[in-house]
Amino acid sequence: MAAVYAQTWERKLLSLANQAVPPANAATVKPFASAPQRRRAYAYCERLTAEHSRSFHLASCLLPPAKRRAIRALYAFCRISDDIVDGTHDNAGSLLAAWRKRALSLHPAPDDLAEGAWTDTRLRYGIPTRYAEQLIAGVAQDLTPTRYATFEEPTTYAYGVASTVGLMSMHIIGFASAEAALYAIRLGVALQLTNILRDVGEDWRAGRVYLPQRELAAFDLNEADIGRGCVDERWRALMRFQIARNRTLYAEAMPTRSTNLKLAHTT
Repeated sequence: MAAVYAQTWERKLLSLANQAVPPANAATVKPFASAPQRRRAYAYCERLTAEHSRSFHLASCLLPPAKRRAIRALYAFCRISDDIVDGTHDNAGSLLAAWRKRALSLHPAPDDLAEGAWTDTRLRYGIPTRYAEQLIAGVAQDLTPTRYATFEEPTTYAYGVASTVGLMSMHIIGFASAEAALYAIRLGVALQLTNILRDVGEDWRAGRVYLPQRELAAFDLNEADIGRGCVDERWRALMRFQIARNRTLYAEAMPTRSTNLKLAHTT
């Protein structure tokens, strides 16, 4: 059978994924005081998902009812985490820290519907707390915009804000073996890099540049060119390079029945 080898940056991300363990004492925790409260909490997450992501809402309709509710509670957790950072809050760091504490608690506040549904989902499906911690740490990176020298650096960011979503989704939807983690990581990185390529101008105006500095320089480009909205042959060549690599990532994120995953110490 064909072998799929993890690249250096993928092995680093796999090591992050391997930090996860199922939550302890999950069976003894009761996030809701009553069935009506539970229904209200999940209904809130359903409305939030429908409002903010019609595509995700539609796709989740294909799941059985219980998993559909759970995946929308996961979406609500991710949406709230992201909105805190992307909003106009002067104290976003403090708000995110407070949300982190609540979102990882085993005892959600009775009046916080999203927190209750997310806690119930996390415990019911054994979603490792570490993945939720990594997602919040990932979105927190945008509180202090930085620059990335090489391609490997933004893949760690992409893991935090996107691959962790796939890893948590696996526990809700189901997976055949631990080998699925690498494919979830690849897909998350590919999806986030797609967002980066789509939002270059918007990110620039927010003070963020995710494109690797060395790759910009390799195509004789710099941040000033991004600021000017420069679209010339240099920029087109850079985009062709980025898109080709991303398409490869999407392809590698789709395992086949003939694929046998092996991790090799290759560079």
